[in-house]
Amino acid sequence: MERERNPLGYKPIKSLLISFSIPAIIGCLINSVYNIVDQIFIGQGVGYLGNAATTVAFPIMTILLAFATLIGAGASAYAAIRLGERREEEAVRTLNNAFSVTAVVGIVIMVVGLIFLEDYLPFFGATEKIMPYAKDYTGIVLLGTPFNLLSIVLSNMARTDGHPRLSMYGVLIGAILNTILDPIYIFVFGWGVKGAAIATITSQFISFLVLTIYFVRKNKNPLHMRLKKKYMMPNPRRVKRFLTLGISSGITQSVACIMQVVMNNSLVFYGDRSEIGGDAALSAMGVVMKIAMIMAAFGIGIGIGAQPILGFNRGARQFKRLRKTYKMAAASATLSIFVFWIVCQLFPEQIISIFGNDNAAFSDFAVKCLRIYLFTIFFAGFQIVSTNYFQATGQPLKASILSMLRQLLLLIPLILILPRFFGLNGILFAAPVADTLSAVIVAFFIVPEMKKLNRLITQEEAAGEDAQDVG
Repeated sequence: MERERNPLGYKPIKSLLISFSIPAIIGCLINSVYNIVDQIFIGQGVGYLGNAATTVAFPIMTILLAFATLIGAGASAYAAIRLGERREEEAVRTLNNAFSVTAVVGIVIMVVGLIFLEDYLPFFGATEKIMPYAKDYTGIVLLGTPFNLLSIVLSNMARTDGHPRLSMYGVLIGAILNTILDPIYIFVFGWGVKGAAIATITSQFISFLVLTIYFVRKNKNPLHMRLKKKYMMPNPRRVKRFLTLGISSGITQSVACIMQVVMNNSLVFYGDRSEIGGDAALSAMGVVMKIAMIMAAFGIGIGIGAQPILGFNRGARQFKRLRKTYKMAAASATLSIFVFWIVCQLFPEQIISIFGNDNAAFSDFAVKCLRIYLFTIFFAGFQIVSTNYFQATGQPLKASILSMLRQLLLLIPLILILPRFFGLNGILFAAPVADTLSAVIVAFFIVPEMKKLNRLITQEEAAGEDAQDVG
């Protein structure tokens, strides 16, 4: 009988969270590796200006991720809830609609991005020195947009389909290929930042291919979702429903893009008015943001791993499992980031040296960024899992508010205000202040939610006792 049931509804929470979160963490880390590996090899082969170019391109990468998570996280959460309600065909239709919508969105973004490339790169922080490198890198990366978006969406759906390892393997293969191709294209062929970009889009295509092959192969088990031509035509009502659930993830990434643009321009402006220089400040913060991505990957991975479990048990009205999943995920995410935060605080010079040391101002400021800007990043685990909880349980408004909280409502204003008093250092102080305030506000959302779950659990237990008395 259990073989016909979805394991999300009956297997132990701890084992489910481990089995879903570890592949998701690895997947997030591998996704970060695409940028990190480029940054390392470009830093060694091109120099800090090449690294600055990837920092300029980072908002574009974030925009792509915003669309991918809007569709992927939303479709994944919607499909998980439908599976919990035993509506398997609706989950299959969701997968197919998400695939077709993503393909169209990817092509549109690619075309528009290439046409207006030279117009928006200066807005993202490209100076006269950085511009040639930024054009080369960003232009090539945009060519892989459809495959990049589809691989992220299919990776989300693979977890909901009960195959978190497949999600990991898809990006792992791409990351290994990227790591192999980067030094060949940059050093052997002498292609510089173009080589790093070509390696990236090649790897993204391979990841897309691996995941697509899984979803098109035949499987008679009705619990598994598959790509089918007859379900590809998007249904407006269904698309609207899963996009509504994904909007918090999309907002998170969109706001991150705005934050990066504001920060890039602030770094150049205040950096040029200090002994460090705008180009070096921009490059240094770019490296630190990539390190932050690696640390945050643990919280994001645990949050992603918890989402199908939360969504399924919400649909199945198993509130005890829902509460236990959240508490375990939040604690694990916070602790995991805290461990790596300690490493960064103890060994900042050694970590920064990996990204090149051709400019002393760059290295010194990067170490300072690592210590101050990431001083309270360990709060991120609790915030990420809490936002994912509201998204997975069908509460998009709360999820959207929390998605905007840290970066749009707190960090961006602080980046604009604090440097007026503290100069370039004000940008560094902005993050710890924003992290602390947002953690407090998130607690005001999640504490009432846990009390509500406790009431529902008490009611269920009381109803169960009454039923036993009647029997």
